[in-house]
Amino acid sequence: MSDFCYSRPMLDRVFQQAELMDRMMERVGVDPGVAARADQGMAWYEARTRCIACSHEPACRRWLERAEALPAPPEFCANTAFFRSCLESGPDTTAASAAPAAPQSSSPAAELDRAAPDRD
Repeated sequence: MSDFCYSRPMLDRVFQQAELMDRMMERVGVDPGVAARADQGMAWYEARTRCIACSHEPACRRWLERAEALPAPPEFCANTAFFRSCLESGPDTTAASAAPAAPQSSSPAAELDRAAPDRD
């Protein structure tokens, strides 16, 4: 007996829906890094899950095929609220992740080497 979740048609759907979500995010200007960090990754996971289960695939494809760029996600999209929250938070609010990392403390052995007198 095979598991439907791992069958080729289901995997194809997952990949197709993920591609649509990626295109939608790019089209409306959502930074993937901001989206992936929202709610420690849980918001991204939930958005992907909503997209995979979405029944508006034809409307989504038509919306993405439009020539003009639209600054906001369509109302029919189950992830409209998620995309808008990502746009509102933007990369500016993630300054802590963009700040230079604090110097790492060295290993205890390196500390001992520095503290030991020179023995030449």
